[in-house]
Amino acid sequence: MTSTPSEPIPVVGSASSGYSIKDAIASYRRTQYLLSSSGVAASFTNMSLPADDEEAISPVAEDIEEEEEQLTPRPEDEILDEFIGNLQFDGEDEPTASSERWEQPPPLPNSPGSHSLPKPTPLNERTPLLVSPRKAAYSKPPALRRLSTTGAASTKTHVIGGKSTFGQTVSNAAALLLGIGMLSEPLAFAYSGWICGTLLIVFYGYITCYTAKFLAQVVITDPHVRSYADIGQKAFGPKSMPFVSFMFCFEIFSVCVVLITLYADSLNAVIPAFSSNTYKIMGLVILIPTVFLPLSLLSYTSIIGIISTVFLIVVIFVDGFSISDTPGSLWTPAPTEFGFGSLEKLGLAFGLFMAGFGAHAAIPSLAADMIDPSQFDLAMNYAFAFATFIYAVIGIAGYLMFGDDVMDEISQNLLQVPGYSPVLNKIALWMLVITPLTKFALGSRPLNLTLEVLLGLDVSDRQEEHEHFHKTSLDRLSHQSNRALKRVFIGVERVVFVLLATTVSILVPDFSSMMAILGSFSAFIMCVIGPVAAKMALKQGTRWDVVFLLTAITMAAWGSGAAFWSTTQ
Repeated sequence: MTSTPSEPIPVVGSASSGYSIKDAIASYRRTQYLLSSSGVAASFTNMSLPADDEEAISPVAEDIEEEEEQLTPRPEDEILDEFIGNLQFDGEDEPTASSERWEQPPPLPNSPGSHSLPKPTPLNERTPLLVSPRKAAYSKPPALRRLSTTGAASTKTHVIGGKSTFGQTVSNAAALLLGIGMLSEPLAFAYSGWICGTLLIVFYGYITCYTAKFLAQVVITDPHVRSYADIGQKAFGPKSMPFVSFMFCFEIFSVCVVLITLYADSLNAVIPAFSSNTYKIMGLVILIPTVFLPLSLLSYTSIIGIISTVFLIVVIFVDGFSISDTPGSLWTPAPTEFGFGSLEKLGLAFGLFMAGFGAHAAIPSLAADMIDPSQFDLAMNYAFAFATFIYAVIGIAGYLMFGDDVMDEISQNLLQVPGYSPVLNKIALWMLVITPLTKFALGSRPLNLTLEVLLGLDVSDRQEEHEHFHKTSLDRLSHQSNRALKRVFIGVERVVFVLLATTVSILVPDFSSMMAILGSFSAFIMCVIGPVAAKMALKQGTRWDVVFLLTAITMAAWGSGAAFWSTTQ
């Protein structure tokens, strides 16, 4: 049974992939899984040739390599297949329109059989009797093999067999955009004032949507690109990998520090018996075990963040309309300013606003998991417009309610107004306590995988598994011992990572400063500067691209300087 769409957003895809709550949750979990199990680590373990060199690969050699990969079982693929298989939609066993929608390349001139080519086999066709299920799952129809660019007619076709509908892609993108960044939106308006604040949040929503569409376009048109790091390698060459990897690691680490700070500050607001630093240390009892949980379970816990986000928005407006006197009332607003207070505060506002739009690392996963990638641009228009609207509404409401007295996290203001419902506000704060604890392990997983690859602790290496079948019994015993030792070091590495993130959170306890650093430094580079520079490298950049790039560099330098300066005061 499939359900019809419950919202006016059009659903693009097969008739058997209707939009329902169950399908939406499955689609979101699949996106979280693909995002957390790939990224920088996958790029390190799969250093392919640059895009400029791929023409030197002959079709025959490429086909041989593809079939070798098809016949070699990979443990990570088996785990992924098992997990993705549990997330299939209703009626997915039947062939869908999207799975049979293969683009057949034109025949080569003066070649045998140029007037008729074999009909490609749909991906969902039942496995032939004499073909192993593993090979059938990964094999491609002969007519879809990429043609040599040395021929008279060359065609590059990249067909993505995703499973998310239009509505599910919009929901996933909006869920990734709406996060802890919304807590500091009122403070960003207080720093920038009404005029600059409104202009900044609209501009950031537009420019990040613009760059997200370009990233998706690269993923859709190039079969060798699977992650953000692959896009950087395609645009700037293999030498860019260290810098891209550093930015990924820095952004993920900063988010983890912010999550610990949010958890401790929220718990201190509910139960002020201990300081925030004490709660950060006590939180190690929960954070350390969660980094060892399976990814399939962690993808479920991330849904709690969506629920807490929606609930907090409701609580803010219920509180604002529940009292008539300032502070904390939407009926009688607090004193506000039209202009910014100082250049330092305006620089901090740059980072606070941009931090809410830093979801570009997930764009390749979203694009690759869509049934009809041609609708991705429209999906991004909906998602970024919705996120920009929600951020603006929260920022405006919080600034009206508390004015310049708004705190780093607007949630901390909720318990200081006696007219508010204490039960409702405590529930909202408790959800902000639980959400960071559940999202920490999922958010830190890509960085943990990257560190394990760099340290040589990857226990799922394909070459090791392949060579394992050709060793003697003594060699196998030694191999198992080495794998066990690697697992011990992996445990040590993950524990040390949690301890390091907690230490930085104690040394830099200011939530707004960390959010400003995250937005001004890493978010600007990952969401604007990097994609625009990649577009100018891969295509002929327009004048607007030059303007966007120079503006983003100026704001990033200005905001980063103000953020680092605020941490020293």
